[in-house]
Amino acid sequence: MSIPERLAESVLSNPRADRVRAVAGLARRSARLRQGLFLAEGPQNVREALTAHVAADAATASSGRPSSTDLPSLDALYVTEGCLERHEDIAGLLRRLLDGEGPHRVFVRVVTEEVLRAMSDTRSPQGALAVCRMPSAGWPWVTGSARLLAVLCRVQDPGNAGTVIRAADAAGADAVLLTEGSVDLYNPKTVRSTAGSLFHLPVIPSVVFSEAVEAAVSAGIQVLAADGYGAADLDALQDAAVREQPAECDLGAPTAWLFGNEAQGLSDREKSAAAHRVAVPLYGAAESLNVGTAATLCLYASARAQRR
Repeated sequence: MSIPERLAESVLSNPRADRVRAVAGLARRSARLRQGLFLAEGPQNVREALTAHVAADAATASSGRPSSTDLPSLDALYVTEGCLERHEDIAGLLRRLLDGEGPHRVFVRVVTEEVLRAMSDTRSPQGALAVCRMPSAGWPWVTGSARLLAVLCRVQDPGNAGTVIRAADAAGADAVLLTEGSVDLYNPKTVRSTAGSLFHLPVIPSVVFSEAVEAAVSAGIQVLAADGYGAADLDALQDAAVREQPAECDLGAPTAWLFGNEAQGLSDREKSAAAHRVAVPLYGAAESLNVGTAATLCLYASARAQRR
């Protein structure tokens, strides 16, 4: 698909331009916090950011009310001609964006490969980069009707955080919370690892652990700790849910799962805040499961029980 006509004459080709340096600067945490902006790189993230923006504009146009602020919003978009040729869906979304009349205008430029490399945090960018605005909503709004939450307690690896966010998204969770001491959610590596799920469900960083647990309990949400040494067995809980038999806890009830640090797991304080500690059984010789794998199993166990 060709470049939209209105963009064809304004290709950004100078890798030393002020705008290029400003975008590249968002790889630094200090710049992100100061401006409230972050980078979303690669076709998948850009596709999801565009889809969410177009949908939000359409919802605003039909209802006359501003869209929710619980998800990131698109601020600027930079794509190469090659990306538009390879990804017709992105080109189509871009045309809808340019033709729309929503209240949130987006700065859009076609750029050269050299410019994109200068902007990007990766050595081999894949032709598309979005600058997004951090959402303004916080923790309290998710407690009222939430059925499933994932709470990352001091999880520090970008890939693990992204895996849990994607698993929570796929399992239909209402939100993901990252407690203080967790990885920077808007680090480019973390954003890439979410593969676009960051634009599907609220992900709330820097949450005070005690406040999150207190809010969940006050809202009637049970708190379960994923703990390899827990007394409750995830398989037994799933069997009980299917057979509608009593068990230590009900997987079908509104639940906030706690997932711990990669090296240390959950602290004693974090485990003691949970109503139950649940272990994923190990049937082979592996000593433990990666936090992303364990989180996926726990979230899907709750999702299945809640949908019965």
